Amino acid sequence: MARVRMQRERALAMGGSERVAKQHAQGKLTARERLEYLLDPGSFIESDMHALSQGTSRVIPQEPYPGDGVITGFGTIHGREVAVYAQDFTVNGGSLGAMCARKICKIMDQALQTGVPMIGLNDSGGARIQEGVASLAGYGEIFHRNVAASGVIPQIAAIMGPCAGGAVYSPAVMDFIFMVRNTSNMFLTGPDVIKTVLNENTTAEDLGGATVHAEKSGVCHLVGENETEVLDMIRELVTFLPQNNVDPAPRRLTQDPWDRQAPSLNTAVPENPSVPYDMKAIIEAVVDDGRFFEVMPDYAKSMVVGFGRMEGNPVGIIANNPMVMAGVLDATSSEKAARFIRFCDAFNLPIISFVDVPGFMPGTDQEHGGIIRRGAKLLYAYCEATVPKLTVITRKAYGGAYIVMSSKHLRTDVNLAWPTAEIAVMGAEGAVNVLYRRQLSAAQDPAAMRKRLEAEYRAKFGDPFYAAELGYVDDVIEPAATRQHIIRHLRRLRTKREDRPGKKHGNMPV
Repeated sequence: MARVRMQRERALAMGGSERVAKQHAQGKLTARERLEYLLDPGSFIESDMHALSQGTSRVIPQEPYPGDGVITGFGTIHGREVAVYAQDFTVNGGSLGAMCARKICKIMDQALQTGVPMIGLNDSGGARIQEGVASLAGYGEIFHRNVAASGVIPQIAAIMGPCAGGAVYSPAVMDFIFMVRNTSNMFLTGPDVIKTVLNENTTAEDLGGATVHAEKSGVCHLVGENETEVLDMIRELVTFLPQNNVDPAPRRLTQDPWDRQAPSLNTAVPENPSVPYDMKAIIEAVVDDGRFFEVMPDYAKSMVVGFGRMEGNPVGIIANNPMVMAGVLDATSSEKAARFIRFCDAFNLPIISFVDVPGFMPGTDQEHGGIIRRGAKLLYAYCEATVPKLTVITRKAYGGAYIVMSSKHLRTDVNLAWPTAEIAVMGAEGAVNVLYRRQLSAAQDPAAMRKRLEAEYRAKFGDPFYAAELGYVDDVIEPAATRQHIIRHLRRLRTKREDRPGKKHGNMPV
C-alpha cells in the first residue's frame, strides 16, 4: 500500500513544483489541469499512471518518472464517453519515448475498439533524443492508428504548446486541430534549422503559430485566445458529433419550431446582383436557435463550413460567402469544403449547401496553383457523399461552379431555389458580351441595347423556373419558409440508402 501511495504521489506531482510553476508562468495549464477542465467533473479514469520509461539511454541517463510524460485514460464530455491523452511538458518536455508512445497507442486501440472519440492534447518537445530510433518507431505506431481510426471515430487534436518535426503528422491526419494564440505552434523544421540551412531569420510564432495556421496554411481549424477557450470549443464541437461511424449523432431538444418562418430572408438578397450580403446571417436564420458552429472561419473565407442543428439533429453546412470575393470558388476554398464534406459523409451527418457562386477564380496564380486538381476535390467529395444532401440556391449559380456546388447532376437529393436565384452558364453581362459583340459594336445606342439584352438573358436563362421546368431544381420556394422545407426533406431522407459499385477505394485528386 505504501508503494502504491508513493507512486501515485509521484505521478500526481508531475515534473515537480518548479516545472509546474514555469508552466503556469507561461500562461499554460498543466496536463492534469487541462483534463480536469475538459472532462466532466469526476469522470476521468486514468490508465497506466505507474508506467515507467523502459529504455536506458546510451547517451544521457534518464530519470524514470511515473507516467513517462503523458496522461491517458477515459472520461465524459456532456455525459458521453471520450478517450483522451495529454502530453505533460513538465516531464522530459513532454517528449515522446517508447513507453509514452505505448501508452498513447494503447488508449487509441481501446478508443477504436469501444467506438468513442479520441482527443489528444499536444504539448511536447518532440521525439525523445535519448531513446533514439525507439522514439521514432513510437511515432510511426501512432500514425498508423490515426489512419486506421480515420472515418471510424472522430479524432480531435489540441496544440497546447510546441509540436515540431514528425510530431505534427498525428494531428495533421486527425479530423480537427485547435490551437492557442501566442502559446502553441506547429512546424516540421524550427527557426534554428531554417537559419542554418536557408539563412532565414524567423520566430516560432511567425513560422508556425496559431494565426499562421488558421489564416494562411489551413492546418488549424479553430483558435482560442487561451487554453480554457480552446477546451470549451472542443466540448461544444463534441456535441455535434456521433461517437463513431455507426452511432447516430446526439440529438438536442429545442423549443425552436420546425415550421418557424424567417421573414428577414425575403429581403436578405439585394436587388443589385453585385451587392454582397451576409450568408452567415442566412444560415443562422435557418438553423435551430440561430446557433452555427463555424469551422475554419479565418481560412479561405469565400467558403463557409460548420455545424448546425435542424429539429435537434446535427447537420453539416457548406455555403459560399458573397461578402468575400463574391463567394467565388478558388483552390483553397474548394479544399476546405471538400475536407469538411468528407468528414460529414464519414459520420453520417446530412449536408446542407447554400449556393451563391459566380464561378471559379480566374488568373495565372490559380491555374499554376492547381485549381483544376484542387477544385476537383470538391466535385469528388460531393459525388462521393452518400448522406442526405440538400442544396438551396440563393442567388448566382454560374457555369462549372453551379455544377460543382452540389447540383442535381451530382445526385443531390433535394435542390431548392429562391426566386432571386440565377442559374446559367455565366452572368448576363458576360453572356451578352460573348453573344452580341458585333451587334453592340454596330448599335447606335450600345448602352441601351446592352441593358435590354441583359434583361432578356436573365429572363430566359437566369430565372430559376427555367431550371425547375427541366427538373434540375425541385422547387422554387419563399425564402422565409426555407427552414421548414429543409426539415421536411430531412425527415424524409433519414432512411436514405445508396448503393455504390464495390471497390477498395476511389482515387481522389489529392
